[in-house]
Amino acid sequence: MFNVQIDGVWHQFPKGTRVIEACAQAGVYVPRYCYHKKLSSPGNCRMCLIEMGMPRMGPDRKPELGADGKPVINWMPRPQICCAQDVAEGMGVRTNSPLAQECRRGVMEFLLINHPLDCPICDQAGECELQEFSVEYGAAGSRFLENKVKKPKAVQLGPRVTLDDERCILCSRCIRFCNEIAHDDVLGFVDRGSHTVLTAHPGKRLDNNYSLNTVDICPVGALTSTDFRFKMRVWFLKETKSICTSCATGCNTIIGTREDIVYRQTPRENDHVNSSWMCDYGRLNFKYLEAENRLLEPQVLSGNQLVPSDWKSAIAQAAFQLRQLFGGNVAIIASGRMTNEELWLTRKIADVLDPRYIDIVPRFGEGDDILLCEDRNPNANGARLILNLAAESGATLNAIADGVKSGEIRALVVLSEDPTKFGIPIEQLTNLSSLVVLDILSNAATEHATVVLPASGFAEKRGSMINGEGRLQRLNRAVRPPGNARDDWEILRDLLLALGGSNGLYSIEDVFRQMSAEIPEFAKLSLSKIGDLGIHIMDVRESPPPPVDPKAKDIETAEKKRPSGR
Repeated sequence: MFNVQIDGVWHQFPKGTRVIEACAQAGVYVPRYCYHKKLSSPGNCRMCLIEMGMPRMGPDRKPELGADGKPVINWMPRPQICCAQDVAEGMGVRTNSPLAQECRRGVMEFLLINHPLDCPICDQAGECELQEFSVEYGAAGSRFLENKVKKPKAVQLGPRVTLDDERCILCSRCIRFCNEIAHDDVLGFVDRGSHTVLTAHPGKRLDNNYSLNTVDICPVGALTSTDFRFKMRVWFLKETKSICTSCATGCNTIIGTREDIVYRQTPRENDHVNSSWMCDYGRLNFKYLEAENRLLEPQVLSGNQLVPSDWKSAIAQAAFQLRQLFGGNVAIIASGRMTNEELWLTRKIADVLDPRYIDIVPRFGEGDDILLCEDRNPNANGARLILNLAAESGATLNAIADGVKSGEIRALVVLSEDPTKFGIPIEQLTNLSSLVVLDILSNAATEHATVVLPASGFAEKRGSMINGEGRLQRLNRAVRPPGNARDDWEILRDLLLALGGSNGLYSIEDVFRQMSAEIPEFAKLSLSKIGDLGIHIMDVRESPPPPVDPKAKDIETAEKKRPSGR
């Protein structure tokens, strides 16, 4: 531990701590543009200039001590950047001296010389560090009288990122991110002086799966999300902490919403899961929440067609059909996209129905060595743990398909899946005595179901999931489900009650409490105790094994028309 004086107060920091981080830990914020704690420090912007000094050495080459027993600081005559400097024993730092303040004013004046000052129409307004630092550290007026340098606007760097080059302050965060994190050397600076611009290398585009992270870390309005651009002012958005459900990584996110519409997802820092990043695939996988084929009301088969129904009648009809065929004539197809609470209620329904088979559908796609996991089910570990699956997920799907074909299985409960994707043709579904489907989008199964129960998407409900590394994380509700759709756990609870199952579940906390009482991994936990960063509860492999069922190996490819993030 090194002793460091910051604004006259001595603190201790471990070796290797950057001075800018030491100041933050001491409660002193030093403004910065180019610095990002997850990237290297080039010292481009000079916004973090401070006064720095080292202990004054005596004739014996030992630090001279003052009256307080601490080293006397010899201050350097010129300011130093604190983003690329590590702490050292006896170092002194002044962050708010007249010299440091004058440096910040000078840097802000230079940065704003050629800036377009188009804050009223800038997409970054409301979360722009240039705007905030200009107010806090800049001058009220400008001494610059010449014409500003004009640079390109609305440049498509890639399919998802649009650049307004005249706003760029040349911090190089995006360049370093592409090189160091995404491992895709695609961005760079060209030309010199006031005419320097950011651009993609010749013949390249910013089209990697992590391109939108450059928008997150851009301190100004230069890099913008093409999808979110000009759609909503950020100060109108309600931000909800949640997790991504597009793969087993379970990246921590912030969902930005207004009036029950999701406008964007951005990564939330969690060093145990996703650091500060998020892939584009998961970030943009929310549009299906407003799809045209969204299920909005329960339906019951009457004659040869599905007709709208109220919830009480639909649940009663589903329970009536299943009670007639409980036991070996029933199979349940659950989903690795369901929350732990929903899977627990599914297990309780299975205890009542005593089905011949219960399984989940494996879902795999191409992964990478950064964040995107091959397992596209966000809660496959939770499904294996709670449903007590005897084999790997998908092991009995062939048996279920064969049972439906032979007529041994006459009732099928399908939860958030499409059975036609793993070998049960539509004509065989129509021969079932009962096909109860719970889902959020219409598909081939819902069109031939006997009861359809409209459910909620990932941003419309609460619950918990276990990611691919065994970390229990919390899903939070950001918007209300549309129409008469309901939260999945409420639907399953009502179905369980109608089948004669347990009572006393009035909230999702009650479900978790009941689950934690019976499953050791959840013991002494609650939804509130999980916290924003989650808790590691299982030791598992990084990625679940490949699916056993060959028909289910390429579920994601077969489901191109249906989004996978639930």
